[in-house]
Amino acid sequence: MPQVSGGHLQVFRTVGRHIRAPHVNLPRAASHRPGARWICGVTCFEFAKDDSVSTSPLLISEETLFNLEDDLVLFFTGYSRSASAILKHQDDKSRLADPEMIDNLHFVKELAESTKHALERGDVSEFGRLMNIHWEHKKARSPFMTNEQIDHWYRCALSNGASGGKLIGAGGGGFLMFYAEDKARLRHAMREQGLKEVRFRFEFEGTRIISHE
Repeated sequence: MPQVSGGHLQVFRTVGRHIRAPHVNLPRAASHRPGARWICGVTCFEFAKDDSVSTSPLLISEETLFNLEDDLVLFFTGYSRSASAILKHQDDKSRLADPEMIDNLHFVKELAESTKHALERGDVSEFGRLMNIHWEHKKARSPFMTNEQIDHWYRCALSNGASGGKLIGAGGGGFLMFYAEDKARLRHAMREQGLKEVRFRFEFEGTRIISHE
């Protein structure tokens, strides 16, 4: 599913049964694997069974990009989490060819393809709907993915202008991102819940040093 990381929106599509990061001791999310290339703008990453990674730019209009940037809202949950523990649980079940896990990952793979097509045709509302579907399947992959408080915030967001969202990264805490066309309503509701918004913009110039100590 699409993620904002380092200022870049990424769309992931995995070819194969599961994602593994070679040559490391701890499981990692695919977006953090060694050797991953980060290309400015909106990029589709395809992970093959042989651990190779190919990239291609999404053919989306400037208007779609601006609309997407305007409608994504990010909040800090205040929770820290161990990404390696969550990913290890998923990786172990994948290695054991757990049927539910494999079916889940195959579904999410197809969901990434649907997300790619939605963005390329400019349907950002569909992007929001797919975010919600993705989050429901992501939660099912590990009991450590979320907790009662995060689920409460998520339900509150869906009742106040958001059509979809997810925890950024492996899950368990960190940042909640939502797609919302009614951003004012969502921001008010999340402030009432005690969440702090983190403003961001898409970055197209790569990594830069913006301050020196």
